[in-house]
Amino acid sequence: MTNPYSSLPDYCFWSRGITWVHPAQIDPMSNAPFLIAPSDKVATMGSCFAQHISRRLQAAGFNYFVPETAPEGMSATEAKKANYGVFSARYGNLYTVKQAVQLFDRAFGISTFDEVWEKADHWVDPFRPQIEPEGFADRESLESSRQAHLAAVRRVFEEADVMVFTLGLTEAWRSKESGAVYPTAPGVTGGAFDPSLFEPVNFKVQEVIADLDQFIAKARSVNPGMRVILTVSPVPLKATFEDRHVLQSTVYSKSVLRVAAQHAADTHEGVAYFPSFEIISGPGSAGRYYAPDLREVRDVGVAHVMRIFEQHFIRGEGAASVAPIVIASQRSDGDIVCDEDVIEAALQVSKIEVKHGKAQSTDEPVMALSEREVRAGYQLFLGREPESEDAIDAHRRQKDRRSLVSTLIQSEEFQTRVGPEEAARLRRLIEWSF
Repeated sequence: MTNPYSSLPDYCFWSRGITWVHPAQIDPMSNAPFLIAPSDKVATMGSCFAQHISRRLQAAGFNYFVPETAPEGMSATEAKKANYGVFSARYGNLYTVKQAVQLFDRAFGISTFDEVWEKADHWVDPFRPQIEPEGFADRESLESSRQAHLAAVRRVFEEADVMVFTLGLTEAWRSKESGAVYPTAPGVTGGAFDPSLFEPVNFKVQEVIADLDQFIAKARSVNPGMRVILTVSPVPLKATFEDRHVLQSTVYSKSVLRVAAQHAADTHEGVAYFPSFEIISGPGSAGRYYAPDLREVRDVGVAHVMRIFEQHFIRGEGAASVAPIVIASQRSDGDIVCDEDVIEAALQVSKIEVKHGKAQSTDEPVMALSEREVRAGYQLFLGREPESEDAIDAHRRQKDRRSLVSTLIQSEEFQTRVGPEEAARLRRLIEWSF
């Protein structure tokens, strides 16, 4: 039988005789209200997903504006570890719009929050708790870093020509006394949780709309020409303090942020909404842009987002379609800094997993796949039985069939068996088929 895939273009896949448009060809963006010039200073802030955007902007040669740079003499490795260049300034993840408004007020002296948290033998800045991986040695060094940081933040607002703001969450923790909002709950990354001092807050749509209007007005009070590109992070919540399933909280947060972003784009000149949320999570992608954990966004999805971004904000509506960005087949987003991850890390330290409200021991290895699935995969891709029971057990611990298939088709044995060209073609095909 003739291989039905061989004659199809790279952007199509085949199923029961029907050709479907490849997700990478979907462009949900309408006309952009402005273009970014090569000389424009482009700044970023927002949630974890904004880190993907900042990396792509730099890789694509944009004039990425980073006024808070690493100290002279610091190696590139140390600078990366200390979160220099992750965003335009070292503010860490700004998940909520309220955090962004608060940051502006702190930078320009409208509000003053001098809180610090202690953790073991070091100090933590509660407004950017993971910015220093080892924490600050003393309060003085924290305060010095904070003042330098806020000076850089002022430059971001005063000098950026374009601000790309990725909206992430509506949930936050805040101080009952001062009203200060934090990216993580006190006690997780530092300090101690006291319900008499701190409370959770889940911002309503009217509040987010008002905060976003305020953010734009404040930014333009010091930089009237700043243009703003708003986008909503497609990364689901990892945890929620609400008494409901995290999926419900995810849909609530993303819905509120999407409505607020559209309202801002509709009511403010020079404010645009960019649909990265729709590109990644829309039905056209069929979940292919998410990693097996169904949270992390794969490089191929980020490449699609940035291709559409460039098409509309750089080349304009009448330009020819931009070729897909070439990316490595291996994921490179393992060092994306997400404050939510510290919650999971804390649970892993205690080796307790919370499931359906009950604590369960995780001392035993989790077998996600059956022995039958592993043997079937070996026969299908390698034409043989697994070499040992240990090999079977190792593969059974992989997250799902997709992980097993990915491991097998990237093996030297499979490459030798089918040839490098066929292996590469099948790898692309299988990647899109899951």
